[in-house]
Amino acid sequence: MIFDTIVLGAGPAGLSAAVYGTRFNLNLLVIGKEGGTMAEADEICNYLGFPSIPGAEMDKMFNEHAKKLGVKIIREEITEIKKEKEFFVVKAEKDEYKSKTLIYALGGRKRELGLPEEKKFRGRGVSYCATCDAPFFKNKTVAVAGGRNSAAVAALLLSKFAKKVYIVYRGNELKAFPSFVKKIEETENIETIFNSAIKEIMGGKLIEKVFLENLKTGETSEMAVSGVFVQFGSLFGSLPNSELAKKLGVETTEEGRIIVREDTSTNVKGFFAAGDVTDGRNKFDQVITAAAEGAIAAQSVYKLISEVD
Repeated sequence: MIFDTIVLGAGPAGLSAAVYGTRFNLNLLVIGKEGGTMAEADEICNYLGFPSIPGAEMDKMFNEHAKKLGVKIIREEITEIKKEKEFFVVKAEKDEYKSKTLIYALGGRKRELGLPEEKKFRGRGVSYCATCDAPFFKNKTVAVAGGRNSAAVAALLLSKFAKKVYIVYRGNELKAFPSFVKKIEETENIETIFNSAIKEIMGGKLIEKVFLENLKTGETSEMAVSGVFVQFGSLFGSLPNSELAKKLGVETTEEGRIIVREDTSTNVKGFFAAGDVTDGRNKFDQVITAAAEGAIAAQSVYKLISEVD
């Protein structure tokens, strides 16, 4: 069987593409092992109609919606994608599938500190999304690990909620946009600790403190915090899962984000991308925007296949 489109990824972008693709009567298949970072989030806030909902519950609802419409989802790892004449071939763990088009929605993976206790405190003080979790740290003290744009944006947002925000950066100056650096310097409750790194996170059920190491002197110090926001990267703080797309010749940014046009198309005809893996216009890594991009991708596939202007 040759599908109209295969959706790679079963997160918000992928499932939204599948739902809208089904409404467009496309013969499609979804291949995705997990529900992405949304499914791992303790709480998703302000998705329209849901002031607050556990990420796993929202993931379950998204999947049930897709399955109710008859969407077939294969829970396997995708090992390879290639182009054979006019068709795309997707290899999964057990089989391979052919399609006229692809919607690539494999999302991103969070950059981590790499500490053994990081997983233990994930959702218990360790966060990778200031937009998602900043309101939970009202009047508390938090640390932001990183010194580029994603860390700067996170620190500025957190400063509106937290009592005190420490930026912990291994460099000797922030590498964020000058406008961000100026705002940080002007914000009274943000303090930057240079040439330092978080080496250990301590606490009971929740984070209570971190141990810092001065990378120049080797000295260590203790700092009481309720939260640690891991924000490495120039803008988004996540690593895009774009390796398979790159092998197909799909253009990406320096960070590996797939470059898409307004209709989510790429430089490879028939290859569309949506969600956190894309560079997007006015990129905003949230469930609601990922779902919107997935819907747009489905419409674009429909237009291409049916040659609708």
